[in-house]
Amino acid sequence: MAMMQDAALPTEARMVEIVFPNHANHLGTLFGGQALAWMDKAAFLAATRYARRTVVTARSDQVDFKLPIRVGQMVETVARIVGVGRSSMQVEVELIAEDLLTGDRRTCTRGSFTMIALDGDGRPVAVPSMSAQAD
Repeated sequence: MAMMQDAALPTEARMVEIVFPNHANHLGTLFGGQALAWMDKAAFLAATRYARRTVVTARSDQVDFKLPIRVGQMVETVARIVGVGRSSMQVEVELIAEDLLTGDRRTCTRGSFTMIALDGDGRPVAVPSMSAQAD
């Protein structure tokens, strides 16, 4: 089945994980490094879906750890393309913790990632502009 050429490009990716003890520190909360790994993976998925190219992480900025995420909580990672340059994509990522028994959900961590699209030779390549989406 052929893809519609005028369909809007996907600008979001979501992942769901559960925090197990091997993801946690001695306080029983999610390691910051594990949180960053999940965020970077979600940014990669969102950027790859948008560009339909190989992408790499160029930068992570302003990652704010506001609330701890505890062992046993579900973590939804949401990545959204919020800006596009020539070959770069700005991706905002948030981690939302959910208590599976109560349903309580809280945004615990937010960060910004810059992803770069590459051609087959590993050089930056142009990606579609976000304004082209509105046409």
